[in-house]
This record gives sequence, C-alpha cells and structure tokens, in this order.
Amino acid sequence: MLELLRQPWPWYISGAAIAFIMVLLLFFGKSFGVSANLRTICTIAGAGKKVKFFDFNWRTQKWNLLFLFGSVLGGVVASTLLQNDEPLKLSAATIEDLKGLGIAFDGGLNPSQLFGTEVLTSSKGILVLLIGGVLVGFGARYAGGCTSGHAISGLSNMQLPSLVAVIGFFIGGLVMTHLLLPLIF
Repeated sequence: MLELLRQPWPWYISGAAIAFIMVLLLFFGKSFGVSANLRTICTIAGAGKKVKFFDFNWRTQKWNLLFLFGSVLGGVVASTLLQNDEPLKLSAATIEDLKGLGIAFDGGLNPSQLFGTEVLTSSKGILVLLIGGVLVGFGARYAGGCTSGHAISGLSNMQLPSLVAVIGFFIGGLVMTHLLLPLIF
C-alpha cells in the first residue's frame, strides 16, 4: 500500500480534493489564502501594537492557521515517508527549454541551479531571493491576497477582482519566464 502512495498521483485526485475543500469552505462561509496566515502570525507576534493593519482578532483565523500547518505537514510527509526516488518525467521540449535558459535538468523536482544550497551562498542568489520576496510580498498585499487565495478561493466565489488578479499573476509569470529569467541566468 505504501508503494502505491509513493507513485505520482493523477492530477484529477488533487483537483477533486481542492474542489471538496472549497465546497466545505463555501458551506461554512470561509475563504482561504496562504498569505493571510502571514498577517495572522505577525498579529500573534504583536505587530498590531505598531501597525494598524495587524490589529485584528487573530483567533477568528485559527482555522486558516490549521490549514497552513496541514499544508506544511503534508509536504513533510510527502517528502519523507512517501518519497519516490524515480527521476521526474519531463517532456523533451521542456528539458530543451530549460537548457535554453541555462538550467540543466537533473531529474529532480527543483533544479539545483535555482534551489540548491549554492544559491544561498552567492550574492546574485541572495539578491534574486530578496528582490523576489519583496515583489511577491508587495504583490500579494497590493492584490489583496496570494495566488492560492485568488485562483482557488476567489474564482470559486466568482469574484471579479480575483479574476483580474489571476490574469495579472499569469502575465507576470510569463514575463518572468520568457523575459526576465533569461537575463538573470
């Protein structure tokens, strides 16, 4: 049974699980987003004493913190207990596209040129992570939520601002992939 769990699951299993969670959240009148947890954590740490944005009753968001904890725990379980040592299967076209960007596909999920420990020791890598983190943080705050909140929760609630945000996320991803990433690497 454990060997069966170690195999990559079909996309429709994840889709059905996300749909089930969204139906539950809609039923209970909740909407989720991962970036909302950062606000809650900052509030718990006392940031509400200094910044009005963080001054709210964080206890109303305990369920969202539990969702975040479950996401992290699920990642740990998947990467340790359910680890699959087989190389990732990518199409030849994707491998060639990565090679064109100067990224060698090594069979892993995260290319070592982007996510390896050497990135953290180089000034270029630290700068890219710092600027990327600031841009993601600014974008999530400016858009009123992150990609998971808008794309899954907002779109399932048929919110027009979420549709606009998701379109912006996709445009930003395409610009980053096809214009900026080749300049960085």
